[in-house]
Amino acid sequence: MARGLQLCYTDAYAHRVDATVTSVTLREGDGAPSVALDRTVFYPGGGGQPADEGVLIRPRDGATWVVRSAHKEDGEIVHDLALSGSISPEALAAAGDDVTVEIDWPRRHLLMRTHTALHVLCGVVWRDYGAQVTGGNMEPGAGRMDFEFERMSAELVGEIEARVNAEIAAAREIRVAVLPRDEAFAIPDLIRTKINLLPPGIAEIRTVEIVGLDLQADGGTHVATTREVGVVRVTGYESKGRINKRIRIAIEDA
Repeated sequence: MARGLQLCYTDAYAHRVDATVTSVTLREGDGAPSVALDRTVFYPGGGGQPADEGVLIRPRDGATWVVRSAHKEDGEIVHDLALSGSISPEALAAAGDDVTVEIDWPRRHLLMRTHTALHVLCGVVWRDYGAQVTGGNMEPGAGRMDFEFERMSAELVGEIEARVNAEIAAAREIRVAVLPRDEAFAIPDLIRTKINLLPPGIAEIRTVEIVGLDLQADGGTHVATTREVGVVRVTGYESKGRINKRIRIAIEDA
């Protein structure tokens, strides 16, 4: 079976699309349905960014199913449906049925802003302090990154926050590209994490560039310019080891 079109990787602003169901399976454990489609706007999660939430709507009768999450399975994006909904799971659309796919756009857009903010943070810390990333995670509007710092202080964190917001205010363009593996790995410092998390079998590498600041391998969704992020506020910092320091941030409207 051909893999469905995965629009999240080519157009992060696409939040609704018409699609056709290609398969329906029942998940082990809770018995809830999982649905594959010939095209989707859902992001399946990865790289610290949570999967999208949203709905599937069957136009012919208005039946609606809540998509609580999504994940990748053998390269396919699979939509995990909640057991609750307007009709029972047993009445789910069969393969071949048409549906409208819609993500929770305000949540996705906030995740896009958050993800881009973390890349700006990473770019500033790498450029100005030479520290690699040792971990990270995010939720809508907040995130954290761990860096190889021996020491962390309020003064240093304040300086980093100011530099991050200066880069955001510069309205730097964000570009996404897909490169052959050899070409991608010829780019200096493409991998900012302490451990290279890209499996050796991947032939193409997706890159995200904040023009003039940062270029790294990444599979997530981002806003078009840094100005769209808003304002970054550092909400805390802590030591996670001798040379491992955590910075927590929140996103606010400008």
